[in-house]
Amino acid sequence: MNLQLGIRENLIPFVIITLITAFVGGMVGIERTIIPLLAEEKYAVASTTAAISFIVSFGLTKGIFNFVAGILNDKFGRKNIEILGWVIGLPIPFILIYAPSWGWVIFANFLLGINQALTWSTAVTYTLDIVRQDQRGFASGINEFAGYLGVGALTFITSYIGSVYGIHPYPMIAGIFIAVLGLILSLSLPESHHYVKREAIDKRDLQRETSFLSVLALASFKNRNLFACSQGGFVANFTDGMAWGLLPLFLHSKGSSISHIGIIATLYPTVWAFSQLITGLMSDKIGRKPVIVTGFLVKSIGIMGIAFSETILYWILFAFVFGLGKGMVYPTLIAAVSDNAPPLMRGSILGVYRLWRDWGYAFGALFTGLVADFLGLKWGVAFSAMVSFISGIIFWKVYK
Repeated sequence: MNLQLGIRENLIPFVIITLITAFVGGMVGIERTIIPLLAEEKYAVASTTAAISFIVSFGLTKGIFNFVAGILNDKFGRKNIEILGWVIGLPIPFILIYAPSWGWVIFANFLLGINQALTWSTAVTYTLDIVRQDQRGFASGINEFAGYLGVGALTFITSYIGSVYGIHPYPMIAGIFIAVLGLILSLSLPESHHYVKREAIDKRDLQRETSFLSVLALASFKNRNLFACSQGGFVANFTDGMAWGLLPLFLHSKGSSISHIGIIATLYPTVWAFSQLITGLMSDKIGRKPVIVTGFLVKSIGIMGIAFSETILYWILFAFVFGLGKGMVYPTLIAAVSDNAPPLMRGSILGVYRLWRDWGYAFGALFTGLVADFLGLKWGVAFSAMVSFISGIIFWKVYK
């Protein structure tokens, strides 16, 4: 079989996996504005920390299953795991529609964490399997662009539906269509694992770790570049956990309407999505490190600006800055991890990276929620900006 790496050489599977990723992001988008408000209005959850507990459930589960997905991808191939992830995702919108209590919402997010881990981890690994090394920044940028365009689009759609028809149950119906379409596309996806085996032979790099713990140690702290990426990924989603859970509550406390909250909550992931088309390619040209470090600093400015602003125009401006910084960091970190991973361990190492990255959701929501409960919502938002700044300094010092 004549296998060639490259976007053009594998255009059809590249387009299919990109579309799948858009639907994966859409599954998260149905929740980003609606669920935090639902906690207060439908289920009478009073504490900020309790109100964002669904993100803790989501983040911890997604992190663990990212690691599992990486191991499964290297063992059983990509397509089967992608299909499994969508099968698990099918009941989620139904649970959100009929949930009689807040506990059921948390359970739905437990399933959403598994769905997102299996589908998006596999999609990222698949994308990197079929492209050349000098295309990985651009390819991961397109993958993340598609995913967060899906997040932004469904955030906008569900915010609009919620403002017109009420925040429950109509916005969740969109999730049914997304899950079905994602599953159908996954069934049509060709397998990519044979590309990895061919790449390993061509590079004469047949390194493979057999122990879960050895892979975890290598990607977490034994390799300094992978450590820098893992802590950076953790903080990248630490700030997103804040944006998902705390930001709607912060804006609501300032008197913003659901439609205004929806605009800001949509703008941030949309700028994040589109900017990745440029930033991923930029990292292929000038290197990963300068793009990542700058991204962390820009992101910190955007978040701090949101925290200390008082009007919708400034919130929109700084949401744009926040999204731009996130777009610089997100695809470039994935490309950097792939650069430092042996081909036969790519799925596993990306799984460890995504474990740390998506645990950031949980700890970001939890710690910013605790700060908000003790010091106020403004300081919960600002706290995540300070953490982002520190992470950028660590990456600058550690990554070689």
